Amino acid sequence: MKAVLTAAVLVASLAWCGPSQAAPPSAEPYADQKVVYHNDGGHTSISIFKRVYLMMRGLVSDEDVAGEANEAYFQGLLGNIRNHINAVGKEHVRISVVDHSAGVEMFKLANRDKALAAKMDALRADGVRFLICANTLNATHIDWRQLHGVNEEDVVPSGVAEIAKLEGQGYVYIHP
Repeated sequence: MKAVLTAAVLVASLAWCGPSQAAPPSAEPYADQKVVYHNDGGHTSISIFKRVYLMMRGLVSDEDVAGEANEAYFQGLLGNIRNHINAVGKEHVRISVVDHSAGVEMFKLANRDKALAAKMDALRADGVRFLICANTLNATHIDWRQLHGVNEEDVVPSGVAEIAKLEGQGYVYIHP
């Protein structure tokens, strides 16, 4: 009897509250935005099984495995940036992507993956700046000229210092 009474009270209270109404989406446009996206490659280590699988397929050499392993992260990062621009409008957002550590692998991967390269190029055309960490380049012995679409002015002394600098200039930090 107690269970029936509890159920009746619950049903009555739900009926009294009425159907749940979600707040309608705001019709007001977004304010102008400055955003720094942090690209460190997502996850820098991969299992030995993934490494062997990629190498046995002959897709990559040992040095290039990190880029292949992080491809899903890179695709998601670029998709987030595209969605951000589409929502706010390219005239209302300034986006810088600071790339360091395994994040630099995205530019090496784009040399082989034309679809990835096209997404990066389209974002650049919409004003996105990709900034590359010189510390990462030096530590990994990568010449910036080996990276898809990178110019000398895209190389910054330190990726993490650049993120802090941009935050100090009012950029909002996003690490997908």
